[in-house]
Amino acid sequence: MRYQNATAYRFLAPYLLIFSIFWLWPIIDSFLISFQATRTVPWRFSPTFNWGRLIGDPAFFNALKNTLLILVIQVPVMITLAIVMAVLLNSPLLKARGLFRFAFFAPVVVGEVAYSAVFRLMFNLDYGIINKLLNSVGLPSIDWFSNVTPAMAVIMIAVTWRWAGYNAIILLAGLQSIPQDVYEAATLDRVSKLKQFIYITLPLLKPIIVFCAVLSIIGTMQLFTEPFLITERGGPGGGTETLGLLLYRQGFRSLNFGYASAIAYTMAGLAIAISLVQLWLTRDPK
Repeated sequence: MRYQNATAYRFLAPYLLIFSIFWLWPIIDSFLISFQATRTVPWRFSPTFNWGRLIGDPAFFNALKNTLLILVIQVPVMITLAIVMAVLLNSPLLKARGLFRFAFFAPVVVGEVAYSAVFRLMFNLDYGIINKLLNSVGLPSIDWFSNVTPAMAVIMIAVTWRWAGYNAIILLAGLQSIPQDVYEAATLDRVSKLKQFIYITLPLLKPIIVFCAVLSIIGTMQLFTEPFLITERGGPGGGTETLGLLLYRQGFRSLNFGYASAIAYTMAGLAIAISLVQLWLTRDPK
């Protein structure tokens, strides 16, 4: 038995070595860097320098507010839309299911730069298709990228478009694992389809919904691509700057690696805390 265990660890050794060098050590090192003042030469150990700045930095709280706003509005809307899409994809009345599943999943495999460019064109003030549609029904054009509220709406729409189908496919797998006997028994008892959805589908799908919600929370806390590419680095005036974008700006533009590391660990801590609260609120009562 010991020989078998030793053999297994020998096979794992290359992976564990690479993991330690390129993953584990950077995590530890970045945590240590967060306690150093990195704008001086040489770097000096100062535990309160970056973390103290974090507490009083208006830019950090602006980015935190924007990130939480997206989290509170976009994630519930996306999960709700994903549930609806999954139910429709699971319907026996739907033809060409494979085609629709691919269509809903396709946004995930589209390049981030490409789809961001498309969204900028779609919401362009002068020749974007969205404003053309608004004009066609008698509504005025909206300057989507010069005002904070429309720009934030574009970010939420883009993120929802990209990830709703991905979550729908995960939820579809959960739907297909529910025994059909339960629905047949409910039908025999003359339970309506709506009540079957509320009292059978949603409770049995709850673990999958929670899983998708936790993934979405973690993804939102790291949101970077959309505000960077679609609203041009969190514009207008930092109105769509997220924590991920602030981290990039501090670490790779200002080269303030200590402060960027503090922001990164704050993001990770918030994602873990919110996810744990989510799991606690949705736990099964004993």
